[in-house]
Amino acid sequence: MLTPFDDYPIHPSADPIAHPATGDPNHYDRYWFNGHQKDGAFFFAAAMGHYPVRGVVDGAFSVVRDGVEHSIFASGIMPSDRSTRVGPIRIEVLEPIRTIRYIVERNEHGIECDLTFTATTVAVEEPRQRTMSPEGLLTMDHTRLTQWGEWEGAISVDGDELRVHSSDVPGTRDRSWGVRPVGKQLETNRPARPPQAFWLWAPLHFPDRFTHLALHEHADGNRWLETALVLDELEWEPGRREIKRAQLWFSDPAEGEVHIELEKVLTFRMRGIGYSHPYWSHGSSHGELETGRESIKLDDFDPLDWSSLHLQNLVRARMGDRVGIGVLEQAHFGPHSPTGLTGLVDGHGS
Repeated sequence: MLTPFDDYPIHPSADPIAHPATGDPNHYDRYWFNGHQKDGAFFFAAAMGHYPVRGVVDGAFSVVRDGVEHSIFASGIMPSDRSTRVGPIRIEVLEPIRTIRYIVERNEHGIECDLTFTATTVAVEEPRQRTMSPEGLLTMDHTRLTQWGEWEGAISVDGDELRVHSSDVPGTRDRSWGVRPVGKQLETNRPARPPQAFWLWAPLHFPDRFTHLALHEHADGNRWLETALVLDELEWEPGRREIKRAQLWFSDPAEGEVHIELEKVLTFRMRGIGYSHPYWSHGSSHGELETGRESIKLDDFDPLDWSSLHLQNLVRARMGDRVGIGVLEQAHFGPHSPTGLTGLVDGHGS
């Protein structure tokens, strides 16, 4: 099957571009973005994913302001040309690896935006994330890039417009593709195993530099992925799987050992852009096209509900005299001996 992309010299094999490298239903290709006012007054996130084997494209945009997380979702049939549009949501790549526009057009749900991300750093290719099941089956294999930048544009919720200025609103984006669990999973005859993950990710913005932490650990604390910063200490919110403060270290070629302290400003639940959402989960089927909205007060989320566990904390970062801002993303499921987490979703100290 040919598509317009076949007119470009980008083929990695003899197959047309539209042919996935695998028939695994967990094959995906995703955009993800966040942005935040430097004073913490608001936070937003956006995503779009293509699932070629499932035939699904979905997107979502969410903004936190005045203690409420407002989200709009769209899901439909993925076109063969992998158009970056679903319902009122679309993405325009104005300059690859540099400038990207994210748009939510006027719609019945009252959430709109027209935002342009301009990179301030190169794109960083993170270590490849590849895991196998005890039976030797591939469960995850994907590549991801991370990039720091700034935003310009506007957001509107129920007619209340919020102006976004590049001088005040930094943000981060990632692109990832490959195989990871998405949508309804294939039924097998193997014994079910409870999920376990201990994931931290912290892209931070300072006036003269950008820093990066990413790590995955098994239940015993064995670290199977790490990049950049070193995690020293986490201070937990009592009874939750959420940090209150964190201590990070890294070695600077000029300054030697550098210490960063993170303190939480607010918590964004990633369900607002589809992650673990009970209805709008990534790759789920909603027919030809379906859109929807939810608005939830931050204080009304159940912190130990499955859909609440994947989150991003907007954090104030301090590095000596430098003051910055960024996020500390957390996804903690199952036990983790070094931190004392037990059970599947038990809160810290429970």
